[in-house]
Amino acid sequence: MMEFGVQAGLNLFVHLVVLIITWWAIQAVKWDVFLRTPSQLRAKVVMILVTITISYPVASFLINYLNWSVQLPQIYK
Repeated sequence: MMEFGVQAGLNLFVHLVVLIITWWAIQAVKWDVFLRTPSQLRAKVVMILVTITISYPVASFLINYLNWSVQLPQIYK
């Protein structure tokens, strides 16, 4: 098992990287189709909330997958 500090740092790093990638990918969406005025502050807040909503489960999946793959060799002990 990883040390708590290393695991916390890795979790923060993965969440931040996935958040940045999701924000970058979300920029390709034509927000004017969904929002009345996409340049308003409210629209930016919606974009941030959508980014967080998408990135959290993706980062959690990646972290869980990493943890499971680290624990997998313990089957053979």
